[in-house]
Amino acid sequence: MDKSADPPYVRIVAEIRESIDTGVLAPGDRVPSTRDITRRWNVAMATASKVLTTLRQDGLVRAVPGVGTVVADRAPESRNRPRAQPSEPAPTLTKERIVAAAIAIADAEGLAALSMRRVASDIGVATMSLYRHVDDKDGLLLLMLDSVFDELGFPADPPADSRGKLEVAFTTLWAMFRKHPWLAPALSLTRPQPIPRGMAHTEWVLQALDGQGLDLHEKFTIHLTLFNYVRGMAINIEMESEAEAMSGLDNDKWMATQHQVLGAILASGTLPNMAQLFAAQYDFDLDALFEFGLQRLLDGLALQTA
Repeated sequence: MDKSADPPYVRIVAEIRESIDTGVLAPGDRVPSTRDITRRWNVAMATASKVLTTLRQDGLVRAVPGVGTVVADRAPESRNRPRAQPSEPAPTLTKERIVAAAIAIADAEGLAALSMRRVASDIGVATMSLYRHVDDKDGLLLLMLDSVFDELGFPADPPADSRGKLEVAFTTLWAMFRKHPWLAPALSLTRPQPIPRGMAHTEWVLQALDGQGLDLHEKFTIHLTLFNYVRGMAINIEMESEAEAMSGLDNDKWMATQHQVLGAILASGTLPNMAQLFAAQYDFDLDALFEFGLQRLLDGLALQTA
């Protein structure tokens, strides 16, 4: 039979399955994420998601919170292994397990891969069983947001000065956005979600501005300005991940493909500063841009409260 006639996802599943069966991918090893699959096999994100879904349904892989999708401990010999005895009950389904599985999916593959059915598949339960703990997908997303905001915490011994406290609050927030690229696009500034732990972060920032001669309205405006600056920068993390997944090119490789076009535009001599930047190959570093912008904002706030 001509395997080339098979749907793309079937061929990809077969390749990954072979790697698992032959031990190239051992239990606990990460398997390609949806983004990896789109780049390596040049397929759409929907096809990549179907590959991982098929592997999970076959019991070959599982999702690990904070890690991604890995080879299941039961693969590949699980197909011949007796079922567990009733004395070995499966872990109880809880809201925490559901949220952890959902975050693992979003971290590894983005929010586009998240669905109630997908979460249920990763946990190994019926989809309808999730609704005993979570209202719907929107409710699940709120729980995910609240859970990741709990990672921020608050330093037991914060800086004494207001600027130092703000710097801690928003560099920590940036690190959280870095860890969870889906988080920034999921948050809304104009229609803020009811996230208790997120509100606790806001409260901490407002208290950090005490003693600066600001009323509560001014303090909240400062918080929103800083928060949206960090969130706005962080949106680029997810956008770049998606662009890389779809194109198969990282930022440097993509820029290389634009070299000739940009060179032709700048050859006119009407954009001398841009031409110099192009010739010098500006080092685009998102973390450095974030830090530069944050410090300039804090400088401006220091002048306002002086």
